Amino acid sequence: MADVIDDLEAEQEALAAVLTGLAAADWDRASAASGWTVADVVLHLAQTEEAVAATAGGDSRAVDWRRFGTTVDAAMGAMVRAQADSGPEVLARWQAARRESVRALRAADPRRPLRWVSASLKPRTLATTRLAEHWAHALDVTGPLRIDYPDTGRLRHVAWLGFSTLPYAFHLAGRPAVPVYCDLRGPDGTRWTFGDPSAESAIAGPAGAFCRVGAQRLAPAGSGLQTRGPHGAEALRLLRNYAVV
Repeated sequence: MADVIDDLEAEQEALAAVLTGLAAADWDRASAASGWTVADVVLHLAQTEEAVAATAGGDSRAVDWRRFGTTVDAAMGAMVRAQADSGPEVLARWQAARRESVRALRAADPRRPLRWVSASLKPRTLATTRLAEHWAHALDVTGPLRIDYPDTGRLRHVAWLGFSTLPYAFHLAGRPAVPVYCDLRGPDGTRWTFGDPSAESAIAGPAGAFCRVGAQRLAPAGSGLQTRGPHGAEALRLLRNYAVV
């Protein structure tokens, strides 16, 4: 389990390097997350990392998102509005929360599922979802501020998450899951493959684009990804690497 937690921590460190270099005015700038400032994005990350630490640490006081809204997105928005704060304060809160969540994930029993959103996830999978969320929200911050945030090999975890949750994505759409082969190219040119190569349907192309489509930060039509087979295009359209309720 150490590899994904190490990479989660590295992703957080990369974002921390960006955030600690922001000017005071940058925190109030609009992020790419609709309706949220940069400070709001970091507050959301702080709140969710606090939730990770609580659930991984067995703390019964963990906040239930259903108290704030009927959907995950509505609840997250309400939580951010309820605790909106200035840039330095949310940065300090996130820094403390992320360190505590990493410690809790490292200490967790890797075989015991942890309660998260609407399901239970083993610590390794929860760490993977946290890496995916930090990476996606880092794009929300760095894109509008025109700060370089290059893709890394850590995206392999995000790509795996998108592939492994394709059955969930089909289920959300009311469609039966089908085998899909993913043949992706990592940032350094390494080939990343997921699934059965003999599957009739496939998605191929840059891993960074695949991950952005899954995070809904890039439209499938503009991704440069190629699909084949009876369900390849549908799988790309439904691809997601986060939960929705």
